[in-house]
Amino acid sequence: MSLELKNIYKIYPNGYQAISDFNLKINDGEFIVLVGPSGCGKSTTLRMIAGLEDITHGDFFIDGKRVNDLPPKDRGIAMVFQSYALYPTLTVYENMAFGLDLAGFDEDIIKKRVTETAEILGLTQYLDRLPKALSGGQRQRVALGRAIIRKAKIFLMDEPLSNLDARQRVNMRSELIRIHRDIGATTIYVTHDQIEAMTMATRIVCMDVGVIKQVGTPEELYFHPKNLFVAGFIGDPPMNFIRGHVADGTFTSNDGYYTFPLGLSGDALAKVNNRDIVVAYRPEHAIWHPKAEESEELVPMKGKVEVYEMLGDIQNVYLNVGKEKAIIKAAPDESVLIDSEINYYVKKSDFHLFDAKTEEAIEL
Repeated sequence: MSLELKNIYKIYPNGYQAISDFNLKINDGEFIVLVGPSGCGKSTTLRMIAGLEDITHGDFFIDGKRVNDLPPKDRGIAMVFQSYALYPTLTVYENMAFGLDLAGFDEDIIKKRVTETAEILGLTQYLDRLPKALSGGQRQRVALGRAIIRKAKIFLMDEPLSNLDARQRVNMRSELIRIHRDIGATTIYVTHDQIEAMTMATRIVCMDVGVIKQVGTPEELYFHPKNLFVAGFIGDPPMNFIRGHVADGTFTSNDGYYTFPLGLSGDALAKVNNRDIVVAYRPEHAIWHPKAEESEELVPMKGKVEVYEMLGDIQNVYLNVGKEKAIIKAAPDESVLIDSEINYYVKKSDFHLFDAKTEEAIEL
């Protein structure tokens, strides 16, 4: 099913505006991830889609039909919450069958659906167990099973993996992607974890304080962030920012720590010259050992090592750069010493430029 939210606002009786002018079209079968920091309005948006929160202003459509006033039970939506909410005295089979039994389905149909769903989720051997005998990941699969068994056309998921440990989250991410591919239902997934968003989404909706900051594929948000918020939120670690001013094609940071030519000319130079901007680059774009033929394209950078994290395949190196901070990535065998000053390089083509006042990306 397709969904469309047009000019949606959510304003509470105390005057707090949780969602402002939210506009989004969701195509049939998409896996949409709403991502953003705590309090940005993503769960409120999900609850309005489910019918659990009233829409203050605007219109919500499912397959072209306005459903603002349609009760939750009539929207054809299945929802999976952060908590598993399983009945502790019922077996996995009984938990999964509960909703269908309540709706008066024939026992043969219930058995067929439970069996099919358990096979999809790898739960066949656990059907006679109680929830307390299951791992966190298995319980979450049972909660998913209760949603899948209804054969809903729309799935809403509100941080369903947040109670799992790191290994279980990785496993369940791949499970959810596989399940979505198998059943093809339109899925809207809420998380504050941008890694979940990047790895699972067809498209990401990045939100802050009730406003959509950017909508696009994971690649679009990663390689072409439209504003400083998205640049700083998407990516792990996030982009590094250097604030400064451009004069005669040369960028100088506000604290005077950096001065370098941007290598721009013509219309591109005209867009940034005599302007306060933010130069941004990703930690993985730091080059430690440049090749001689790359020299004209490289900008020399430096910083004092404050902390470093050895992650096995990579190191995250935290730097003091003048009055600012930066994070860069280094190979695991790179020698890094606390309080030492290091030199590295960034290609001019890897810089992203933003207007310092509007915080919007400058398209060159």
